[in-house]
Amino acid sequence: MQEFIKKMMMFGVGLAAMTREKTEEFVKELIKKGEMSEKEGKQLVNDLMEKSKKMTRDLEMKTEEMVSATLKRLNIPTRKELDELRERIEKLEKRGG
Repeated sequence: MQEFIKKMMMFGVGLAAMTREKTEEFVKELIKKGEMSEKEGKQLVNDLMEKSKKMTRDLEMKTEEMVSATLKRLNIPTRKELDELRERIEKLEKRGG
């Protein structure tokens, strides 16, 4: 059982980079070795894919937060701020011209 837990921990580390196909291959090997049933294998694949999606979403959110914080620290305007300024300029040009 300890060997199985070690494998799962190592698998978890590389999970974000693995495709569904690779995950299924890994699980098929575990089933073939008798370390889990086919039903458990299917459930494990689904669980791992959900965890992978969640990890990806979390990573995207954290990256976006870091980029936003960096832009703010560097005093670089956001796309929204630039669009607002563009709209204001267009309105002023229409009034003046």
